[in-house]
Amino acid sequence: MSKKLGFGLMRLPLKDENDAGNVDFEELNKMVDTFLERGFTYFDTAWMYCKFKSEEAVKACLVDRHPRDSFTLTTKLHHGFIKTKEDRDKIFNEQMRKTGVDYFDYYFIHDINSHSIEVYEELDCFNWLIQKKESGLVKHIGFSFHDGPELLDKVLSEHPEFEVVQLQINYLDWNSAGVQSRKCYEVACKHNKPVIVMEPVKGGTLAQIPEAMENKMKAYHPDASIPSWAIRFAASLDNVKLVLSGMSNMDQLLDNTSYMQDFVPLNEDEYKLIDEAVEAINANITVPCTGCSYCTEGCPMNINIPKYFSLYNADLQEVETKGWTPQGEYYANLTKTFGKASDCIQCGQCEGVCPQHLTIIDYLQDVASHFEG
Repeated sequence: MSKKLGFGLMRLPLKDENDAGNVDFEELNKMVDTFLERGFTYFDTAWMYCKFKSEEAVKACLVDRHPRDSFTLTTKLHHGFIKTKEDRDKIFNEQMRKTGVDYFDYYFIHDINSHSIEVYEELDCFNWLIQKKESGLVKHIGFSFHDGPELLDKVLSEHPEFEVVQLQINYLDWNSAGVQSRKCYEVACKHNKPVIVMEPVKGGTLAQIPEAMENKMKAYHPDASIPSWAIRFAASLDNVKLVLSGMSNMDQLLDNTSYMQDFVPLNEDEYKLIDEAVEAINANITVPCTGCSYCTEGCPMNINIPKYFSLYNADLQEVETKGWTPQGEYYANLTKTFGKASDCIQCGQCEGVCPQHLTIIDYLQDVASHFEG
């Protein structure tokens, strides 16, 4: 797996844009063939992607049409679909049937967070996965992760058997107080675990940046697409093994493979332009919180106000066409440790100490309405 681009199979070409399970197999065949022809080998799927059709698409477009040793395949076990220990093998065996393989190159525990880890521990999924590797049904084991650096450190300390970690990393989330991409990446580095990146373009959000910033990037690199800056940002990190891109049409695949075939890391000038892009995007944020945390010290309900505002801002920046976004999950994870936004008793302590003089109480009501529904 020498090339740093992977084919994420969560957003596939569709015959009906309103039906995520109606995959355009003819178009996907062409995309898979081109991806392999250009020297890329890594494909990433999961049990519930594309209305549970993604793994079947893997069989039809990849496994049945190409030699097994010509590609690398990853799939995952998700906590939402297992209630008993027997369910683990039921899903695994069905995944082998659906994909048509007799082993997986990588198999991940899907989306470890402060809620899901209870399920994985109760059903002994970590030892179960080790056994799958020992039996030869899985070559390498890892997990995907949507939570904070403290939990990631705990998981990697307690489970050194994991070989790789899949993290959400992009230049907008890199220093986000809510997502904390950089801090999670640093934890993985500390434990010497290579990182596979998901959401490098934030589900398309970083393909549509403010026009003035887009013009600057185009002036510097006339032939480079705007999404390429985001993917190259993630791929330029030393400990990143691979960057996944959910490519839903041939144009996206041709673009991504063109600059990732002979990948060149970002230079100093490019990093400066990306810093400008972050500033330009964040200039339009809904809640102008600077994250000083003065408000949290005396909060009687222990509400993590800055992190909630960061997640709220990030979620409102997402493109409407994306569908599922991760910020709600990060919010739910935080509420296990901190009070919810809706727990606010409107005492005003936070507003009294806020150096930005924000109407925090009103904003917390917006956050509660947005994430708690």
